[in-house]
Amino acid sequence: MGIWTKVATAVRGGVNEAGEAIVDKQALRILDQEIRDADTGLIRSKEALTSIIGKRKLADKKVESLTASIKEFEGYAMQALDKDDETLATEIAEKIAGLEAELSGEEGVAKSFSDSEAQLRRAVGQTEANLKRLKQQVDTVKATETVQRAQAAVAARHSGSNSSMRSAGDSLERLKTKQAERAAQFEAASELANSTEEVSLEDKLKAAGIVSGGAKGGDVLARLRAQRSA
Repeated sequence: MGIWTKVATAVRGGVNEAGEAIVDKQALRILDQEIRDADTGLIRSKEALTSIIGKRKLADKKVESLTASIKEFEGYAMQALDKDDETLATEIAEKIAGLEAELSGEEGVAKSFSDSEAQLRRAVGQTEANLKRLKQQVDTVKATETVQRAQAAVAARHSGSNSSMRSAGDSLERLKTKQAERAAQFEAASELANSTEEVSLEDKLKAAGIVSGGAKGGDVLARLRAQRSA
């Protein structure tokens, strides 16, 4: 495979991935539009069914009318035969033959409309049932999508280096550290204050002659001489 063929393949792959990403991102919108298209198709099918039903009813009425006319003229033909009027009976018979031919054609038309009506009724009924189930599934998918988006938002807030929870945790730790440092400073200051008070009190006692200070160089020398003389 040549380099340009590979490049073309990579480009096609990238376009396909981009297309899939767009479809995934707009999935619910596309699904809603497909549902609307299905609804529109169902409405048109029902309109076609209504038209066929109307035509079938007209054909049935035509069949009923022709059947009634044939029976009527058959009665006339019988009466003509009863009166031995062969000429009139023959004319009536020809009329009946024409009506029967017309009736045969109308019955075929009526049956065709009836068959189409039955098929379209089944198709419309099946489409309605499928569309109803699809809408129910879409409602479920939308509800699930809403819940998952909320969960994703919560997860995003509770995870990641820039999450609010982590930022709050870091702030809390920094505050605890500062408080611990202040507590240590307060403790050190207190100890220093106590130490200063003790030194000051000792000086005061020495000054009052209540306690003696530490030995001086002259005192040490006098003690050493006394020890030597002894």
